[in-house]
Amino acid sequence: MREYEVIIIGQGPAGLSAAIYTARANIKTLILGCDPKIAGDYAIDNYFGFHETISGKELIERGVAQASKFGAEILCDRVLSIHFDDSGKYIVKTERDEYKTCSVILATGVSRKKPDIPDYEKFDGKGISWCVSCDGFFFKDKSVLVAGEGNYAANQAIELTDYTSNVAICTLGKESTISADYRKRLKDLNIPVIEKSISKLIGDDVLKGVRFSDGEELKVDGIFIALGDASSTDFAKSLGIITEGNFIVVDKDMKTNAPGIFAAGDCTGGFLQIAVAVGAGAIAARSAISYVKESCRK
Repeated sequence: MREYEVIIIGQGPAGLSAAIYTARANIKTLILGCDPKIAGDYAIDNYFGFHETISGKELIERGVAQASKFGAEILCDRVLSIHFDDSGKYIVKTERDEYKTCSVILATGVSRKKPDIPDYEKFDGKGISWCVSCDGFFFKDKSVLVAGEGNYAANQAIELTDYTSNVAICTLGKESTISADYRKRLKDLNIPVIEKSISKLIGDDVLKGVRFSDGEELKVDGIFIALGDASSTDFAKSLGIITEGNFIVVDKDMKTNAPGIFAAGDCTGGFLQIAVAVGAGAIAARSAISYVKESCRK
């Protein structure tokens, strides 16, 4: 079983930023995780230092190259579990191997399950979005739908009312699990919850509407996907880490309540932006470096 001083779970901006710092500090570092969603053909034009638009794919490639240059190992492998062992270290089990580590940085982002909507990929980025903070502005005074059955979807719908009053939730045929408190807030904001499946997306180059499973059609300019929980919460629960909803609770140093476990990026909530994730990854790395030197190197 190979051993590392820190294992970073997630190859997005937070994880790569953390790896750059830990590897430069001569901390034996392993990153586990495959291409994050941002590594697609997303145009990014609000990241500091890039006056030209850069794609998400290129930004991640640059981050990977930089972390590798300083000695971080990067493997595309899915993490299945993290457990505390009798030696006071953590065992990270993946689909292909097991690793031992002194410290873990969770940087898995928010879980984004594929929506049960036929041909949704055709409109991904052309009406379908995964981030209200990123794209809500583009739907000002337009008709939008939030796809999801739980409190995450409800919260996204409420946030969208900052941009438009024409908001609805579609559970994609699932039974709503929205709490009573959120249901009341939705009712007060006149946000309906539609418990139907979507059978067809309407539009050519951009989204224009949806057809439900019962044949009813609804004019829609945008759909925001808000399904499921953050995948990081699965690890958090198994380790006794405190969470709030879909997010991991951390202090100002990105420390969780578990010794040697830190978290950074979208999995901790807040303003879900690349710039924030990069900064949080650096802070988590600084905390992990101190922990390794004080607790693991004897």
